[in-house]
Amino acid sequence: MQKVVTSLWFNNCAEQAVDHYTSVFDDARIRRITRYGEAGPEPAGKVMTIEFELAGQAFVAINSDAQFPFTPAISLLVNCHDQAEIDALWEQLAVDPDAGQCGWLVDRFGLSWQIVPDELNDMLNDSDPAKSQAVMRALLSMTKLDLAALRGAYASN
Repeated sequence: MQKVVTSLWFNNCAEQAVDHYTSVFDDARIRRITRYGEAGPEPAGKVMTIEFELAGQAFVAINSDAQFPFTPAISLLVNCHDQAEIDALWEQLAVDPDAGQCGWLVDRFGLSWQIVPDELNDMLNDSDPAKSQAVMRALLSMTKLDLAALRGAYASN
C-alpha cells in the first residue's frame, strides 16, 4: 500500500473522470469502488470513492455534491519519453489544446496536468547557465511542449 495517496474531489463526476483517466493510460486500473450507505450524507448507493492507479501511482476520487473546484495550484505531472507520447496525452486530456502554457493543460473535469519530456528537468538544471536559460526561454514560449525545439535550444548554447 502506498503511504501517501493523492485524493481528488469531483463534483458528481468521479466515475466519468476515472473512466477517462484509466482509458488514457495503458498501465491504469480501478482498485475499489465504495458507495454511500444509509447514513449518508449522499443518497445510498451513489458512488462515494473510487480507488484507482495511473502508472503505479495510487489515487482516490471522491464523488460528492459539495463543490470544491480544482485550481492550477495542484497538478499532475506526467514525464513523457518522446514527442509522440506528449502529443497523445495532450490530445486525450486537454479540454482546450490551445490554452495553457509551458506544458500545462486543464482537462474537462478542471484538473491541471503538466505534460513534459522526462529530459526537461536535466536540461533546466544543466550546470551551463546559457543552456538552461535557452531552454527556459523556449519553454516559456510554448503551450504544448515541442521536444525538438527544446533540444534545439539546449544544443544551441
